[in-house]
Amino acid sequence: MVKTIFSALSFLLFCAVIILSFGRQPEAFPDGSDAESLLARQPYEVSRQNIRLIDTSRRTQSNNEYQGSEHRSLETSYWYPLNDRGAVPEGKHPLIVYSHGFTSSRDSGRHLAEHLAGNGYIVIATNFPLTTNDAPGGPEVKDVINQPGDVSFLIDTVIAWSENEQHVLFGHLDKNRIGATGISLGGFTTSLVSYHPTQRDPRIKAAASIAGPSSSLSEKFYQTADIPFLMLAADTDAIVPYETHARPILDRVPRSTLVTITGGTHLGFAAHTGILRWLNNADSVGCHSVLKNIDPSEEPWHDLVGTPEQGVLYEDVPLPCATHPQAVSINPLRQQMATLVTIFSFFESHFNPNQNERDYFDWFLHEEMPREIAEVEVNFGQ
Repeated sequence: MVKTIFSALSFLLFCAVIILSFGRQPEAFPDGSDAESLLARQPYEVSRQNIRLIDTSRRTQSNNEYQGSEHRSLETSYWYPLNDRGAVPEGKHPLIVYSHGFTSSRDSGRHLAEHLAGNGYIVIATNFPLTTNDAPGGPEVKDVINQPGDVSFLIDTVIAWSENEQHVLFGHLDKNRIGATGISLGGFTTSLVSYHPTQRDPRIKAAASIAGPSSSLSEKFYQTADIPFLMLAADTDAIVPYETHARPILDRVPRSTLVTITGGTHLGFAAHTGILRWLNNADSVGCHSVLKNIDPSEEPWHDLVGTPEQGVLYEDVPLPCATHPQAVSINPLRQQMATLVTIFSFFESHFNPNQNERDYFDWFLHEEMPREIAEVEVNFGQ
């Protein structure tokens, strides 16, 4: 009898896993479209390596019961392409540094890393010491001011690997093709490390913020660097509201592109949220996590980011998740599909070594993609 009950429960569990894993699949891109081809494109196999990096030049601040540390410990992953002989393809490859969001981890960008590496990129991502979900003392949003230094440290590390004859990446990094991207607070990190007057890393040649907060960064802030900038955002984002953070980008950032996903959510951009396609709106889960770790009564901390003279706006930042109930969203898996082709096309339009290929990806991103993907709208500045 017990064995029969156990077998029945096992069968039900198996069925549930199958339904959750394979049910409610997203609508495919149109047959024969460029979007379909770019999503499926992966000429290389991908290798992922995990490593703990220690930056001894900077300390980790105290955080609640956590006493802090004299270094910054970074649990890191890096991805790189492999040819059919199991070796890194000949030549030098571009590098993309991915930054995760608040209460998240480096795996939130796994889908981006795998797609980019499968197309010839080196990608590196880390768990930031105090904004990841399992940070000692709990996630602390203000430590974002230290994350541009973490990104620069990761760039230093990959450059060192590329100059080390014993490392698999020896001779394979193109130091003139380094980009940065990130989701949510990682998008804000990307903006800081790409443009901040004292924290920016001039080695970054293109930057893509995915639903990154930007309401505190003025037009003056972005005048420190002349690089292409992409904002990928969702118009029903409950955590980083679109009208406040995304829409002003074209008026503030030179050489910028704004890609809007209609009906998208904040969490829909991240790799691990596909299971949330069974909810009406994935941000209902994200709001719970963010609000649990943010004190709405806390004093503003604009001064930690920079000064008004540096282009930091000392204005109230709207609290996340003020919109309830949230609108019914598109399938997060469909949103991730659009995210992959958007980010890939953006970096290819600047980093592909072939001018004709760069022109193609620029055309696809700005003209063809919004024709092929119904939920996507693309606007761009000068």
